[in-house]
Amino acid sequence: MSWNPLSSKKIVLLVISILVGLGILGGFAMKSRSQKTNGLITKTLEKGELVATVTATGTIEPEEVVDIGAQVLGIIEKFGQDPNDKSRQIDFGSVVEAGTILALIDDSLYRARLDKAIAVVEQAKARVALAEADVVRAEANDKESSAKAIQAERDFARARKLNATGALAEQDFDAFRSSYEVAKAEIAVTQAAIRQAQATLNAAIKTQIGAEADQREAQRNLEYTVIRSPVKGVIVDRRVNVGQTVISSLNAPSLFLIAKDLTRLQVWASVNEADVGRIQKGQMVRFSVDAFPGDEFKGEVEQVRLNATMTQNVVTYTVVVTTNNPGGKLLPYLTANLKFEVGRRSNCLLVPNSALRWQPPSIPLIEQPHFDHGTVWVLINNSVKPVSIRTGLSDGKFTEVIDGDLSAGDHVVVGEKMSGSDSNSKNPFTPNIFGGKGK
Repeated sequence: MSWNPLSSKKIVLLVISILVGLGILGGFAMKSRSQKTNGLITKTLEKGELVATVTATGTIEPEEVVDIGAQVLGIIEKFGQDPNDKSRQIDFGSVVEAGTILALIDDSLYRARLDKAIAVVEQAKARVALAEADVVRAEANDKESSAKAIQAERDFARARKLNATGALAEQDFDAFRSSYEVAKAEIAVTQAAIRQAQATLNAAIKTQIGAEADQREAQRNLEYTVIRSPVKGVIVDRRVNVGQTVISSLNAPSLFLIAKDLTRLQVWASVNEADVGRIQKGQMVRFSVDAFPGDEFKGEVEQVRLNATMTQNVVTYTVVVTTNNPGGKLLPYLTANLKFEVGRRSNCLLVPNSALRWQPPSIPLIEQPHFDHGTVWVLINNSVKPVSIRTGLSDGKFTEVIDGDLSAGDHVVVGEKMSGSDSNSKNPFTPNIFGGKGK
């Protein structure tokens, strides 16, 4: 058999390819068990307290606001005096008591209407008095007619007895009978007069009642020209000026906005639908405002409202948070940045979130089958190995370790150091196939 140099060359190349492939596979297997830590950044695991939060933004609102309107139309003549400073009129920020005069509307038309209503009432009362007199007169006539009828009945009874004996002439008997019949008819007439006088009286009374109702309405409309505060509070907004015409319609025009108590405020926060399930009544909330960036304020979840809103396909729910404001530092309508405390753990093992995200280069991504599982790479004897763990709460920076082969003091990899290119540098993850030194 003759030796073929081309065939021998192919065999050598095939052997080299096989060795390279085996070296690469061995390198991957080696890396999956323990990686050299050249250029790796590690953190030491510690135990501590973890507070999981949901972040949101919202607006500070007064807990209870009263919108003061006008029920009559007219021109604003002037504002009332500030109760705490008689030299100034009611304005933004004025502290008012219940009953404080806020504004006066021109009342000339309403006074004229009241005077007219009073005159109509007096006329109605006079008609009632006349009708009452007519009733009394009709009743007196009825009594007189009744007395005459009784007397005529007696005379007619005696006439019947005399007529029976023939002692009374027929003409006289007829006269007595006629007088009796007339007396009975007069009773019917006087009773009809009583009923008519009573009906006239009832109509006059109803007219008086209507006139008195018109008078009360005119009186109330006149009173409505004086705008008073129904509650104690602080004027948040004044929406009219002196000389402005107030037009009353189906919806009362808004003149003032009064916050009843600024020592207790609410924050209306917009919470994403993905987080609203973790919000419960009574949860602790911490928030800050741009007006006081160095201060942190506390509150408590009061209500999760069900009327969701959708903006650009994003569904949010309004969560109402109550907070105390005894010093009046917080102002209505400031923007608040909130953190809802949805969970708290004490003395738990904490792993940096960056350690859960890190994977060695050139290593296939380790699958994470569940949201509450993860993998971290632990530094042991100058090499790293993967450790699967079960996770719990997270605050965005650290995550609670519920189960896994980790303990306080372990060093986990959180990243790699950035280095410049160097022709003599060697990638620790590239296997050395031939074991020779570079020239």
